[in-house]
Formats: sequence, structure tokens, C-alpha cells
Amino acid sequence: MSTTVVRAASWNLYVGGIDGGDETRRKQQISVLADEITQTYGEPDIVTLTEMTHWDAGGWWRLQELAEALRMAWLTPVTSRVSSDVGTSPNHLAILYRPERVNVLRYQAPVGNGAFHHGLARAHLAIDGVEFAVLATHLAWTDGDTRLREARWMTDNAGPFPGQPRNALLMGDLNVLAEQDPEPDWNLIPRNTWSRYRQIHADGSWGPADRRALRVLLNSGWIDPQTVVRQARKPTVGHYPTDSAQPSRIDHALVTGEVRPKVYATHASELADSASDHRPIVLTAEIGAAA
Repeated sequence: MSTTVVRAASWNLYVGGIDGGDETRRKQQISVLADEITQTYGEPDIVTLTEMTHWDAGGWWRLQELAEALRMAWLTPVTSRVSSDVGTSPNHLAILYRPERVNVLRYQAPVGNGAFHHGLARAHLAIDGVEFAVLATHLAWTDGDTRLREARWMTDNAGPFPGQPRNALLMGDLNVLAEQDPEPDWNLIPRNTWSRYRQIHADGSWGPADRRALRVLLNSGWIDPQTVVRQARKPTVGHYPTDSAQPSRIDHALVTGEVRPKVYATHASELADSASDHRPIVLTAEIGAAA
């Protein structure tokens, strides 16, 4: 059997990179993806984007502008079922692919229509004849119970399942701390926001950070590349001036099947850190039967 290499990136753009009428951050995001990430890790074959707020306006011209800068094409975006909590416009997520490298065999979006606060897109792709799935998602910010329900829509792809390729990547903002992240100092986080990210006991008392959504994915067969790649990746949140989050890794790439991670990193730079309250993540992996 043949093998191939896939390079992928994922980024939560923080309300589309738009602050009122100011699109400075959005333009910075284009530079980060088209210049910094490409020069550092190589041209991505796959890019998944979340929180593309307002990007549906004008026939998705902002998405097209980014795609042209990356020399990529895009699949039909998924629109959040619930409007953004920071504005009247809903969020959107999308998968971009490099057409000279990637063959799109099938695309499902949205998966579980109405089951997600934001959404899930699933693409069946092939590079050099090696087939794999890409799942792009943005799990709910509201609470751990909702995220756990949403995660159950992605456990089928963690192992052999009829009609799905055995190899798969899952990328997005999961709103769940990585297993490698320490328990937050909750005294530094406003108590009225704890219900978003802490477990809640039956009597209403507080438990630890709610990592159940990520753990059910891992226990179903998805693999955290950090357990394979020795160099620890940097936090994806906690750097932005208006963000109260402690430094942590809530944006993830997971793999399954014959997918062997080679590079797994959080891209941090002065430009990237000013462009969004999330940092982009990158994954380079070999796919196919090992020699």
C-alpha cells in the first residue's frame, strides 16, 4: 500500500478577524496563514477555520480572498445553529483544501444537522490515492454536557465504521483543556463563568475542569498527537489582552487509523498573537501502511 504526507492547519479566527468595521486582524490572519505558517511548516494541504463571523456577507468573498492567498479551494461552510454570543451574526466554519494535491471524494455538511451549537463538517479526501477523512468542528462554549453530546457525533470515525475511511483527522476548537494542561487556578477566573468549563456535581457544587468531551474521543480510539510528538506544543489561548483564560490548549488535532504524526505545534508569533484570541495549530502526518 502507498503512503503520503498531509499538512494541516486549524484556527479559530475570533469573530472573523473583524472588530466593528475594522478588518485589520482579518488581514493579519491572511499573512499568518499564507506567509508564516507556509514558510515554517510548508504549504498546508488542509486548513480548517472556525468562528468566521460575518464571512457569509457578500457571497463569502472574505473566504475566497483567503483561499486565493493560500492557492486553495473551499467547501461549503457550516453555519452555527445559535448566533454568536458576541454579536448578532452567527459563526461559520469551513474546510479549505489544496486542489492540485487533494481529491474530494465526498463531503457532508452539516453533520448532525441541529445537534451542534456551532457545527461539524466531514470530508472524505484522498492524497496520492490514500484516502482519509477530515472532521472540522467547533464545540460549544456553554457547558461540558453540551460538548459531551456533540463529541458523540465524532466517535464513529475513531475506528472502523461502514462507509467511512479508516484514516481520519479531527481538527478544531474543542473548548476542552488538553490532558497535558494542569488544573486551572479557578480563583483567577470569574466565578460566574465556571459553569462553562467545570464539572458540576448533582448537588450543584463544583468539580474539576470538564475534560469529558475530549476524553470520550480519546477513549473511543482517537489519538492525541502530543503523545507521539515529543516536543510540547504551546498554549492556544491565554495570550490575548482581553482574554481572561489562563494559558491552555483548547484547540486540538486528533488522528486515528494509519496516521502517524510527525509535527504537532501551536504557531505563536507577534502577528498571530495579535490576530486572534486563539493561536493556529499545525499538524504534519504520514498516512498509509507503514513500510
